[in-house]
Amino acid sequence: MFGALLRHYRERAGLSQEGLGLRIGFSKSQVAMVERGERPPKGDFTPQADAALGADGALIAAAKELTSSRVASWFGPFAEEEATARARYEYESHLVPGLLQTEEHARAVFNGACPPLDDDEIEALVAGRLARQRMLTRKPLPDISFILELGPLARPIGGRDVHRAQLHHILEVSRLRHVHMQVMPPQRETHGGLSGSFVLLETDDRRRPAYLEVHTQSFLISEQPHLGRLFARYGILRTQALGPEESQKLIEQTAESL
Repeated sequence: MFGALLRHYRERAGLSQEGLGLRIGFSKSQVAMVERGERPPKGDFTPQADAALGADGALIAAAKELTSSRVASWFGPFAEEEATARARYEYESHLVPGLLQTEEHARAVFNGACPPLDDDEIEALVAGRLARQRMLTRKPLPDISFILELGPLARPIGGRDVHRAQLHHILEVSRLRHVHMQVMPPQRETHGGLSGSFVLLETDDRRRPAYLEVHTQSFLISEQPHLGRLFARYGILRTQALGPEESQKLIEQTAESL
């Protein structure tokens, strides 16, 4: 919404993205990413743009609304990297990944937060989580991979109906040609992910950060040798998990058993 409004006022003023950037002290690419909704306006971007485009406070008001749909504070730095990443790989051991959660499932997850969240905060976090899912359909298509334990797929968060809908949604996402979905077979005695969940990215400028999270404490890893070990570990997990077709069948069986 904010990006569309910014573009409207920029075009009304007869300015290119580069022209607006020069007026407000930001690059053309930064203006373009804000207009496409790939990153939020930062610093004095909004007041400078509002003044330069004669928006009479409309952009400032829209930016205030933008802050009501957010990700959890500890996730913010990684979410910014994720929004424009060219590849994303995730191993998850205990919860359906946020990129795969339905609105009802996400709301049930936040409803169970400890300590409890108030209603407005829950709705803002749900909106932020759903907004992140634009990564699944944005252009150019990123390369996306998930390796899931069966536990998160079997836990009926939100109740039976919400859980069934969640599994069907995962199946729909798994059929996208740029998404690779694998399930770790529950009968496997050991595998490379026993030390916990993690997410890996590859950015447009070829950086490869990793993200770890434990009880709202997050760690963004960008240094070797830890980073190399995580990428190697993900490669091993891919060989140990079920293939995409077998994984889809297992998810379908789980949904049918409800």
